[in-house]
Amino acid sequence: MVSTSLWFKCENFQKMGAFKMRGATNAILNLSEEKKAKGVVTHSSGNFAQALSLAAKSLDVPAYIVMPDSASEVKKSAVRTYEGKITECPSTLQDREATANKIQKETGATFVHPSNDLDVILGQGTAAIELLQDYPDLDYIICPVGGGGLIAGTALTVKHFGNNCKCIGAEPIEVDDAWRSLQSGKIETNETANTIADGLKTQLGDKNFPIILENVDEIIRVSEEEIKAALKLIWERMKIVVEPSSAVPLAAIIKEKHRFQNKRIGIIISGGNVDLSKLPF
Repeated sequence: MVSTSLWFKCENFQKMGAFKMRGATNAILNLSEEKKAKGVVTHSSGNFAQALSLAAKSLDVPAYIVMPDSASEVKKSAVRTYEGKITECPSTLQDREATANKIQKETGATFVHPSNDLDVILGQGTAAIELLQDYPDLDYIICPVGGGGLIAGTALTVKHFGNNCKCIGAEPIEVDDAWRSLQSGKIETNETANTIADGLKTQLGDKNFPIILENVDEIIRVSEEEIKAALKLIWERMKIVVEPSSAVPLAAIIKEKHRFQNKRIGIIISGGNVDLSKLPF
């Protein structure tokens, strides 16, 4: 265990179960009324599909969601519940992008990228703003790193509003493209995607990477066993449902527990949309 003070920002309590509601809402709010009337479009098989659908519904904006035909029926059903208009396509990124482009041309909808969009990035950063408003003397804020939207927004918040606070990312060692990108100074990719933290398999983008490179202090890598142990600890001790990606920051703190001794740390719990059949315990 860790002898330190931890504060958890529980984004799993968002209505659609993840922090991505923030970025989706901010992206739509920044559109002109003319663009809102034509709608928004994205491609996603997971949380952002639900986030954009719900945000659009709440603001009376049409939402067109491109989902791979391999996406689970549970995820598709959630999008439909939020009145997102689903178009299915093959699961390759090329097919997803082509389908989204086709819809964009046909409808005039604005494309919103799940993580590589400045309005989305700034929206994601509001979680850290609220954390610092409640606890202004944090030494660190730690969040998981996937596509880069959350860590980029968090890093901007920490640098502009933190009081000697540092921003640290946490990442599975099996998909450590962000860690390697910080080392090389350019966007790296992953050859494999073998991690339980399936929300962190996506790579960084050309809009969020410069922000990350300039403002993130460090990225800590953790093993699959360390992620599973942290996930089980959260479920058993905190009694809350979180997805594996959300356990990665706690795994990083436990791994580096000696350096975090007596520190004040904010952790962003990124989401709680769990496929119960895939839990490791």
